[in-house]
Amino acid sequence: MAVQYMLQIKRRGLMLILSSPSGAGKTTLAQLLLKSDQHIRPSVSFTTRKKRANEIEGIHYYFTDHETFKRMIEQNAFLEYAEVFGEMYGTPKKFVNQHLENGEDVLFDIDWQGNRSLTQIAREDTVSVFIFPPSKKELLDRLKSRDQDSADIVKARMDKANEELSHWHEYDYSIINRDIDESLRKLLSILRAERLKKARRLGVTDFVNNLINEELE
Repeated sequence: MAVQYMLQIKRRGLMLILSSPSGAGKTTLAQLLLKSDQHIRPSVSFTTRKKRANEIEGIHYYFTDHETFKRMIEQNAFLEYAEVFGEMYGTPKKFVNQHLENGEDVLFDIDWQGNRSLTQIAREDTVSVFIFPPSKKELLDRLKSRDQDSADIVKARMDKANEELSHWHEYDYSIINRDIDESLRKLLSILRAERLKKARRLGVTDFVNNLINEELE
């Protein structure tokens, strides 16, 4: 009886934040994590940047214009928002809150500005992980091999890498992404451990009371 009750302990979800310089592998890690764990959902942000050829509306982003984005800010529709390379990115508040209350985790692929905003707003709900590239050279090679951005954008991303790296100490955990499979294993370990923190195990008090009052035959 006690074991069966334990399996039904209610849990509040958490917000798992992944950040890194562009090209360090956080998006690949995020995709692998979503495939590996059924209790975490991606946060789909609103953005004003143009949709890339391989992106799907509502799956990768909600694409909108600057005027609409500004109106959403005025309506307090975002948990956080930031400007990156002249484009706006924002996390919808309603979506996140619904999942957390239902005991589902929400995954964020955001920069240090987004991490800072989220942790200031909801520190107890956030778990942040910074992903390092093995080297600057490998970072540049990855950006070039993606073949998504112009040479100017690649240069801008490399120029911004030092700024991103300088904020690593603001995160709860860090992973050097030398091997994607090993990095995924580390990330899953972080997620599973954080889920067991007593502050998130909302049903533990009821479980303990049930355990204390359990009568043995």
